[in-house]
Amino acid sequence: MAQAANPARTVILTVDDDPGVSRAVARDLRRRYGETYRIMRAESAESALDTLRELKLRGDVVAVILADYRMPHMNGIEFLEQGLDIYPGARRVLLTAYSDTDAAIDAINIIDLDYYLLKPWDPPEEKLYPVLDDLLETWRASDHRPVPITKVVGHRWSSRSWKVREFLACNQVPYRWYSADEPEGRRLLVAAEQNGERLPLVITPDGTVLVEPDDPQLAARVGLATTPAADFYDLVVIGGGPAGLGAAVYGASEGLRTVLVERSGTGGQAGQSSRIENYLGFPDGVSGAQLTDRARRQAAKFGAEILTAREVTGLEINGASRTIRFSDGSTIAAHSVILATGVTYRQLEAPGVARLTGSGIYYGSALTEAAACQGQDVYIVGGANSAGQAAVYLARRAKSVTLLVRGTSLSATMSHYLIQQIEDTPDITVRTRTVVETARGPDHLEQLTLRDASAGHTELVDAQMMFVFIGAAPMTDWLEGTVLRDSRGFIMAGPDLTSDGHPPAGWELDRPPYHLETNIPGVFVAGDVRAESAKRVASAVGEGAMAVMLVHRYLDQS
Repeated sequence: MAQAANPARTVILTVDDDPGVSRAVARDLRRRYGETYRIMRAESAESALDTLRELKLRGDVVAVILADYRMPHMNGIEFLEQGLDIYPGARRVLLTAYSDTDAAIDAINIIDLDYYLLKPWDPPEEKLYPVLDDLLETWRASDHRPVPITKVVGHRWSSRSWKVREFLACNQVPYRWYSADEPEGRRLLVAAEQNGERLPLVITPDGTVLVEPDDPQLAARVGLATTPAADFYDLVVIGGGPAGLGAAVYGASEGLRTVLVERSGTGGQAGQSSRIENYLGFPDGVSGAQLTDRARRQAAKFGAEILTAREVTGLEINGASRTIRFSDGSTIAAHSVILATGVTYRQLEAPGVARLTGSGIYYGSALTEAAACQGQDVYIVGGANSAGQAAVYLARRAKSVTLLVRGTSLSATMSHYLIQQIEDTPDITVRTRTVVETARGPDHLEQLTLRDASAGHTELVDAQMMFVFIGAAPMTDWLEGTVLRDSRGFIMAGPDLTSDGHPPAGWELDRPPYHLETNIPGVFVAGDVRAESAKRVASAVGEGAMAVMLVHRYLDQS
């Protein structure tokens, strides 16, 4: 049985079915946190759930729950999922062996896991306490009252239903999915007085019913900021990928009045990655969602505003002011701007693909669909790192994963460590010199026609899911006539603007443009949208930080 609680102090609960491990975890926790928190332990998931229920009835508060993954009758993920219903505000940590890290990564999406720790955690001063310190700080800054969760009712093969789920997931908004064909989904439709003809249906935590909501409506109703708090800022960051988040963190932390504007969800392409293994400081890898969530919270901690579901359509120069125009006609202005809009996956031009997008065909990792790949034949189009990461991740669930690569090999476009992982995964097949000619299915993907460019013949294959990663296109059309771009639409900056020894046309300052500065003074670019950028998460974050340094230099000289 778990120990009795002391209602005078907030609880940290740990559960592990190994008595020795259970005592060791509790001992290390008491050494650091025993004077401030009540440390409790249980040796089974069932006992721990009983303890949580008792604490709830008595009005006690739980700050952190640590659970071992491998427990009989109920594993750690299943336990934390049930514990979430009792204490939704508690931070959740999974203790796992290295061989179970795949399950831990899955849990990030299943139960909104805050962290997973590898056993052994010695020394705790390096591996345990920093993690707990961060989680407790986050917990103390939050509202600990139970928060009803957002509910989404829709069809499995509905494109808009998928987009709503992706929007919520990308913005770290907890939600539960209900199929309109299942009993609970039908009950929710009846309660909302809907017949199911217009889906998806979203029920917000305050009980508001949204029928087929667009992203701005959804964002406003689930607690995401969509309206700026001011009309003028020191810095506007456009784009919420790694470069934009990096710029927001450094800008706000250094005292600039900073607002970040994102048209969909923070994280960009990196935020959709199932696992990033070559990012500095994460030797065991980190999911894009986990990295994005931390960066977003970090930016907010320093005071940066984050606006979601706001599309930028124009940039205007008004003296020393740079004005940003939104699609609804409203504007904000600032002394400086950092363009970090990133890139989007190019569209696959083949008959049937557009019609079935969101119904078996997805661009990017679409992590909300990963569970549906269980036992399915999955195809991935692309040969870069994002495609390789998705292949390795989805191979854990799928019956088979086939990587379709237009080129002759992966070596020119994919990191060596990923190529090795793919070669070591028996369920992944790589088909080079192969393209998709058609996609077929009445209401969702059922078959693909593949063409072997080397042999010249075609083949019809059964396929239930296809994920597309076929190169990057910059989202910069809205800058036409203001910011200089190269022939592919990527933004030019710094030395690229003065390659002939002369400043760009219209440049009126005595100095040349700074390294990341565009042809407009005070407007900078960072990340994948910059011409000739490295297209890596680490470099994007670094450029975001460097751009802020150059913003300071620009403001000091203005």
